[in-house]
Amino acid sequence: MNRRHFIIGLAGVAAAPPAITRTATGAEPARPPIEKIVKSEEEWRSILTPAEFEILREDGTEPPYSSPLDKETRKGTYVCAGCALPLFTSEMKYDSGTGWPSFFTTLPGAVETSLDFKLIWPRTEYHCARCDGHQGHVFDDGPEPTGKRWCNNGLALDFIPA
Repeated sequence: MNRRHFIIGLAGVAAAPPAITRTATGAEPARPPIEKIVKSEEEWRSILTPAEFEILREDGTEPPYSSPLDKETRKGTYVCAGCALPLFTSEMKYDSGTGWPSFFTTLPGAVETSLDFKLIWPRTEYHCARCDGHQGHVFDDGPEPTGKRWCNNGLALDFIPA
């Protein structure tokens, strides 16, 4: 059992009703079902850097302002660093001033969400829909047209220029 499942299990006991269901996000219809990638911890460690493993597989958070992707302004696509699934486009990105790459929406069906109680109060955490790699949290303080801020760890992403 990993830390996320243990904490979610505890949160489910403490919260009524438990809301741990993962759902696809985005206003557009979801793309066809994404085939899941399942690897052992050893396999993930062999393909990810230690810092990427901490974030993607152990729900870590990088320090703010540490990722060059926070200031990336070129046109292109942001993909999951674990499995290369496209998650965002450069047109979805904005400077939130938080020190992490931020987006006002995701590509349809690219991420799944769950409630996170690690800081006691619930937050919406999101993961890659293909490899379940932890990306970040979504907040309701973003710009129009969605009002959402998808706050992402830069180490959880790779940028592919257009």
